[in-house]
This record gives sequence, C-alpha cells and structure tokens, in this order.
Amino acid sequence: MTALPRVADAAELRRLRADGGQWLPAARDIVSGHGYGGARLVSFTAGTNLVAALGGDAILKIFPSVHRRQFLSERATLRVVFKRLAAVATPELLHEGERDGWSYLIMTRLHGIAAAEVWPQLTEADKQYLLRQLGRLIADVQRIPPGELLALEPSWPDVLQTQMAGCRARHTRLGLPERLLDGLDVLLQQAAALLPRDPPSVILTGEYIPENFLIARDGDGWRVSGLFDFGDVFTGFGEYDLLGPSAFMAAGHAGRVRALFEGYGLTQADITSTLKRRLLALMLLHQASDPVRHICIPDWPAKVQSFDELQELVWPD
Repeated sequence: MTALPRVADAAELRRLRADGGQWLPAARDIVSGHGYGGARLVSFTAGTNLVAALGGDAILKIFPSVHRRQFLSERATLRVVFKRLAAVATPELLHEGERDGWSYLIMTRLHGIAAAEVWPQLTEADKQYLLRQLGRLIADVQRIPPGELLALEPSWPDVLQTQMAGCRARHTRLGLPERLLDGLDVLLQQAAALLPRDPPSVILTGEYIPENFLIARDGDGWRVSGLFDFGDVFTGFGEYDLLGPSAFMAAGHAGRVRALFEGYGLTQADITSTLKRRLLALMLLHQASDPVRHICIPDWPAKVQSFDELQELVWPD
C-alpha cells in the first residue's frame, strides 16, 4: 500500500500536487477501498489540495494535516447545503476518511462550464444577468441554517480582530499605494464602528468568483448551474460575500454593480455611502485581501487618491 508523503507547508504541497506519481498511487488505493477500483483517475494541477476526477461522476479531494480546517469546512458545508438550493447544484458527499495523516472526501462531480472559462468573452448583458443570479445565489445560501458550521473556527469576531491587527502589515507587504496606506488607520477606526461584532451568522464562502461556480446555457444566455469548493467557509456577516464578485466581476461597471446588489436583495435606498464604506472596509479586511491584484479595474491605483475615490470607483452609482 503506497503511503501519502508528509508535507510541512504550502510550497511542499504545490510540488507534490504537480507530481502525480508521488500521490496518485495512494489515491487509487483510497478510491479502490470505496468501490471505484475501475475508475480512471485524472489529477487537477490547480487548486490548493490534491484533487482527482474518478471518471466523469466523482471527485476525490485529499487534505494534508496542515489543511485540516479546510477538510472540516468542506465536509460540513457539503452536508449543510446539499439539495438546499432550488436552482443550483452542489456536490453530494459520498465518502470520507483518513490516511497517513491526511483527510479525504469523495463527492459527486458537477457538470457544467467553469464560469472562468467564458466570463471574459461574455456580452455585457450576459455579465449583468449572471451577476444578478450570483447575488440571488449568495442570498439563497445565506438563508440556509448554518447548522454544524457554527461550531467551526474562526468565529466572526475572531476574523475581525485578526484581520484588523494584521491589516497594515498585510497591505504594506502587498503594495497598496502609500497615499492609501496613509488613510488606513482612519478607515480601520471607521470599520470598528461600522462592522457588527455579533451579526446574525450566515454561511460565508468568501469566494463567489468565476473559478468556483459553473454555468450552463439558458436559452440564448447563461445561468449559474453549480457551486463548489467550500474549504474556506465560515459564518459571519453576510455582506462579506459581496466582495469577490464586486472585485473580480463587477469591476467598477455601474450596471454590473446594480445587478449584483439587486440580486442580493438590496434596494436603491440601501445603496448608501455607509454601505459602500462597510464594503470597502471588508475588502481591506477580507482573509484573501489583495486589492492591487484583485480589483479587476485596469490600472486602478492610478485613478484614485483616497479611499473615498476608491469606493466610488469600485461601487459606482
């Protein structure tokens, strides 16, 4: 029986993921034990953990001990959301287990087209249509009772505390323009007053971006058909999940911003400067925050002199 090697950090995991010969034999042993001995395994080189397709119907995802929290999050979310979304599929959890200090899940494989494959080529009308659906999907997920996800760490207060404490160092390291760094302390003071410490806890993926949902043809247009990859799910303040589509997809287009907000259930009266300031604060505090690289507005740092200008650039009326 082939053993899975130990990995100490993300760099070692990336090297292992790129070398299927080092882990696919163990993956074959795992799936054979669950009745998939005849399945052809095809590894995915992208992503965070070790992932392989078992033919066309199932996916194996293997997590090292350093990503134990991602395993727990993915497992819990699969159990909580399955068949809870009327129009959007999520994977069904089929099997789980432990091997050589690693954890694994076998789940059904969703069918559709990764939104990332076609998003750049879509018409503006199609992009707005999808963003309206995505806003509705975020709201639908947040209406699902979180159940066992409530017991997972980090808690929302812990996320806020950790992200605020490391905010300046993070954005200095990632190259946020100096003129914005100069206003960061004031923004963090505003965030402390604007962001709730104990909001109603809803399911947050943090990653409603084109790489993590599937689309399918809907007449002459497209519809969101599948949602997957739940390793970073936690619970907290709902507006947090508007940030991914705001930065990566709306990208400063007023019509797209309106579509996203309307799909989420916000009225025109809700879209105030206070809402935008909360979103801006959350964007700087997001666990994957990197505005310089993630705000998909060409050369945006040259277009703003302050955080006031940045929030109007990202969320125009």
